[in-house]
Amino acid sequence: MVLPGEELKVSGLRPGFGTYREDGRLYASVMGLLSARPPFARVIPLAGRYIPQKDDLVLGVVQAVGPTYWLLDIRAPHFTPLHVSGVPWQLDYGETVEYLRPGETVLVRVEGLDENRRVGVSMSGPNLGKLDGGFLVEISPSKVPRVIGKSGSMIQLIQGSTGARLVVGQNGRVWIEGGPEQIRKVREVLQLIDEEGQRRGLTDRVKALLAAQGSGGRGSDASFQDQAEEEKE
Repeated sequence: MVLPGEELKVSGLRPGFGTYREDGRLYASVMGLLSARPPFARVIPLAGRYIPQKDDLVLGVVQAVGPTYWLLDIRAPHFTPLHVSGVPWQLDYGETVEYLRPGETVLVRVEGLDENRRVGVSMSGPNLGKLDGGFLVEISPSKVPRVIGKSGSMIQLIQGSTGARLVVGQNGRVWIEGGPEQIRKVREVLQLIDEEGQRRGLTDRVKALLAAQGSGGRGSDASFQDQAEEEKE
């Protein structure tokens, strides 16, 4: 975690959201977690809405359909249009509703932001597209690096222990594919990471929770069982 005014020990990166440059050095302008993804260094606030950045992979939920676009909720301040030019299908005018309907979830890439910070997204590219079924959970965007872990270690631990499949968006949405019991277990782990992700020893606490789940124990919120019907260390 970094504090406002704290120097960021990175080199060769440009200032992104939550940072500023002074006398050739980068500093944090908000309290949050440092994300050093070339070519930018940015600070992800510990609280607040998702701030889109170019090349982010995000999970969007379709809110409305137009003749040549879909409006997505990606947890940004405004809904984001996904135009037919940004999907891998060949559509005729007005056929959009036959491909994506309100309430469905998609994995898209942030293509860029204009001068008014309006977001452009695309669904054309490897591993992008519609996610059928599954269960969607929201956490703080600042905790996404902790869910993924160093070199993917945390998400591999969660998937290997629960048998569920996870897709994590940098906007703080996690799509879970699995049965009700698998979903319940993953949700308990995600709640733990969301609440305690800034503390040391997170991996040990996650392992303890997963072990308790495997032995028939319960996590911090047993109510998940009823509701689940349906980076770095």
